Amino acid sequence: MTHFPILTMESAPERSKPALKQLEAAFGMIPNIAGVMASSPVLINSLVGLFGNVHGGSFTEPQIQTVLLTDAVTNECAWAVAFHTALGLKAGLDPADVEAIRERRLPNDGKHAALSLLAKTLIEKRGRLDDRDIDQFVAAGFGKDLALEVIAIVAASTITNYTGSVTRIPLEAPFQAHAWPA
Repeated sequence: MTHFPILTMESAPERSKPALKQLEAAFGMIPNIAGVMASSPVLINSLVGLFGNVHGGSFTEPQIQTVLLTDAVTNECAWAVAFHTALGLKAGLDPADVEAIRERRLPNDGKHAALSLLAKTLIEKRGRLDDRDIDQFVAAGFGKDLALEVIAIVAASTITNYTGSVTRIPLEAPFQAHAWPA
């Protein structure tokens, strides 16, 4: 197995340190995924720029976490599933909805279900949505412009999901209770 080092603030390249500082401020720690990404200033800085835009966009934090958890499950990234399970619960997602997503089912909440379905469909169809996919999203009370914003969230999660799958980083202790598959 190829080993990818988990860098710290001290061992990261200078160009990666501002991004690590932002993530540490956001999470109170530097997640292992960020420590691995720090080896590539291009990757970590791309994530942080997109991360800032996603979390400053139109969706609530529970809605964003719905998309991020759905993406992690759809992309089968165990690290990201555990991480976004914890963040989703912290953001106030219904535990039953979190469990549904982890089990590849739609949440009970109608808006969260529409977000989850659109995110899953975007990944599975590789972005080739049809009118029906968009119409279902709009019928749940979202504007077409927000379908485009979901693409940004999916892009951000693709960075972490692929990095987690390629590097097979260990899951931090705070997220072990949410290991996936359970």
